[in-house]
Amino acid sequence: MPVTLVADRIMATPQGYPLVKSISVVQGLDAADDWIAQEVTAVDIVITADIPLAARIVESGAVGIDPRGEIYTEANVRERLSVRDFMHELRETGVKTGGHGSYGNKEKQKFANALDRILTKKLR
Repeated sequence: MPVTLVADRIMATPQGYPLVKSISVVQGLDAADDWIAQEVTAVDIVITADIPLAARIVESGAVGIDPRGEIYTEANVRERLSVRDFMHELRETGVKTGGHGSYGNKEKQKFANALDRILTKKLR
């Protein structure tokens, strides 16, 4: 399965894997997100922790998944956008908010299981 890494800088890709490529877009606020949102199709899977990008992915009909294994849906991405905006407002007023906990084996396994379910469904 082809894999495309998109960023506003050049990212190293592993040697010997012709299906893995890296795309460097013009630097700028959300430039990589904009490129992904414009290029994504319904057959694609996008892995992102960026909630606004996830909302755009879901809207396009593609599948979005976060690195912790949550598959984005219309319902949960709207909820996560609301929470994100609320937390941003809190931080703007000086309230200290925590982030995600550590990323360990449990989170890796949840992600791997979710990705496996998505791939199995798409390859049928």
